[in-house]
Amino acid sequence: MTLPSEIAIYFIIWWLSLFMVLPWGSRSFHEEGIAVEPGQDAGAPLRTRLVIKFAITTVVATVLFAIVYWLAVARPISLSDLPFMPKMKLY
Repeated sequence: MTLPSEIAIYFIIWWLSLFMVLPWGSRSFHEEGIAVEPGQDAGAPLRTRLVIKFAITTVVATVLFAIVYWLAVARPISLSDLPFMPKMKLY
């Protein structure tokens, strides 16, 4: 893998991980029973905790990227090993 492709893959994994981590620990005004002002969404989180969520996202994405990188470089499983892939000649 080249460096630009590694950066792109890491960014995609990080972004997908962010959407998995965002709802963790979020409590809304409605869940807490707090009255909201007119125009405010009752489902909005009380505290976003974005710094903590970005840190967790970075750790999760780094672990997932390490697995993807290892699979790409070490090639313990090739495409021909997968039962649903057609047999291919790899040069």
